[in-house]
Amino acid sequence: MHVQILRSKLHRAILTGCELEYEGSLSIDLDLMDAVGIFPFEKILVVNQTNGERLETYAIPGARGSREFCLNGAAARRGNPGDMITVMAFGAVPITEAAAVKPTIVILDRDNRIRERK
Repeated sequence: MHVQILRSKLHRAILTGCELEYEGSLSIDLDLMDAVGIFPFEKILVVNQTNGERLETYAIPGARGSREFCLNGAAARRGNPGDMITVMAFGAVPITEAAAVKPTIVILDRDNRIRERK
């Protein structure tokens, strides 16, 4: 048996944009994706702390160094620029190994700069 375990998390990110006229997803600065090991086009869970919305989508690599977090397409209706979000990716692991999994967590400041790594 396998269980879904948190493996990557970008915590306290600030939305920098919402683009309704786009095919959909969340654009994320590729440097920040790399910092926690989120892959381009990987399924992610996005939680909006500002309004309580949650959505599953996929990560699109944004420009390196841009500190971008932009909801695109229909997902753009789930937030506004300035909202605080958390982005999470999960992995399936054998239940016998689940207790040993340690997720990569990065906490961001109000400018989407890395403040802390866990």
